[in-house]
Amino acid sequence: MGKNNSELLFPADHALKLYEQVIHYVTVRIDRGDWQTDMKLPSVRSLAQELGVHRLTVFRAYHELKQQGLVYVKDKSGYYVHASQATEHAKYAGYSGHSSTDLSFHSESAYAADDPSVSAWRGMDGLTRVQSVNANFQFSKALIDPSLLPNRYWRELMMQVFEKHPKVAATYSSVQGDAELRDAMAQHFSVDKHFALSPDEVLITSGAQQAIDLISRSLIRTGDRVLTERPAYGPAMEIFRRQGARLTMIDIRPEGYDMEQLEWCMKTEKPRVFYINPTFHNPTGFTVPEEQRKRLPELAERYGCLIVEDDSTYDISFGQKPPSPIFAYDISGSVVYIRSYSKYVAPGLRIAAVTCRPQLMNSLLNVKALVDNGSPLLNQKLFLQYFQSPRMQQHIKKLCIALQIRKETMEDSLRDSGWTWTSPAGGLSLWLQLPSTLKPNELLAKCVQESVTFVPGNVFDPIGEEGKTNVRLSYSYANELQIKEGIATLLRISRTM
Repeated sequence: MGKNNSELLFPADHALKLYEQVIHYVTVRIDRGDWQTDMKLPSVRSLAQELGVHRLTVFRAYHELKQQGLVYVKDKSGYYVHASQATEHAKYAGYSGHSSTDLSFHSESAYAADDPSVSAWRGMDGLTRVQSVNANFQFSKALIDPSLLPNRYWRELMMQVFEKHPKVAATYSSVQGDAELRDAMAQHFSVDKHFALSPDEVLITSGAQQAIDLISRSLIRTGDRVLTERPAYGPAMEIFRRQGARLTMIDIRPEGYDMEQLEWCMKTEKPRVFYINPTFHNPTGFTVPEEQRKRLPELAERYGCLIVEDDSTYDISFGQKPPSPIFAYDISGSVVYIRSYSKYVAPGLRIAAVTCRPQLMNSLLNVKALVDNGSPLLNQKLFLQYFQSPRMQQHIKKLCIALQIRKETMEDSLRDSGWTWTSPAGGLSLWLQLPSTLKPNELLAKCVQESVTFVPGNVFDPIGEEGKTNVRLSYSYANELQIKEGIATLLRISRTM
């Protein structure tokens, strides 16, 4: 393929034939509006030169597109975009008599959010910048206070690992991950989460963010639609954008999704992937109910969409256990499940697991081999030692109690603020709605001067609408005294604005 547009086509080792890759390229250009209704397409000769393929390859692709009704031919003139394409993309704008902006899903292209400078400011760069501020009252980090982590056990565990595996530091892991750890995780998921899972369906990664990156590189092609929740985890959005995806967003609410609108979005937007964080969602703390979890794999199978389920804080539950992961209800291989233990067990080990069916695993392994050829074996053996001991469950139980106390302390401190929120049943943060008179970014600027930080809501909003008045306050990194003093300072500053 030619250098100019090779990124719009599949990798060289992809199962699609060359003419099918050209079909995909043409479809992408039509879908994103580069080539509109009744517009003449490039000639066979010019497109072949542009893509660096034989003219017969382009001719066959055009012929297939004509057979599918996507393009039409004018005698002695060439190929043109069929009007049915514009009709299909206009459908959702008339849904239920509303314009597309009235719906609870939004196409990112309508908001110029593909501009790299815009996406970097709203997403990864903005979050990193806020979290890097050195503050006495740190409410921007959705991380666990190091004093709550099981630090004193690791020296003992390290000695046990070296006694059991004296050459562990001199050995690479397999690309897929340590066989013992994958077996232990498969057994745990099968018993505790009711997954029907084998060790060959588990991949060990260096944290959840690497898992998202591997999935993005394996499954997403330039021009593909990726459906995400709104608001959403900023680094994940940035990973998908840099892979060439276009984002479509659907609102997540305390009661989950509007399933009718979600199905309509899958039908009309045809997303390749639906990336979701359904349990103690970051940043809102919302949890998608069980009945929706059961239906999501059915919709994914029907519309050819893969669900990527990010479950990084599933165990951080206050009281009743959350519903089973969506992966537990998947019978068609339409769900990829990410489970991270980095945040609340040992951030330094960076242990996460991806579970998926065999048809997807090989693609993930090919990318993982190029990224790092396997996560560090010493980290995996250390985590395995802890994972198989009763200490881990004891630690999680105590951690949940401590975090619930901190959450309640923060809520009590905010009780007279006039701000509103839905109290989460787990997780690490509160998602608050401020009065319309307060602008989060201006409030943050003043708070930083008095050593208080939080994350403005627009960092998690792929659209970044003006007038957003949400903020995320994390209660997991500060102790109770810091929470009381920090929130008091925050509210004092807000009342001067």
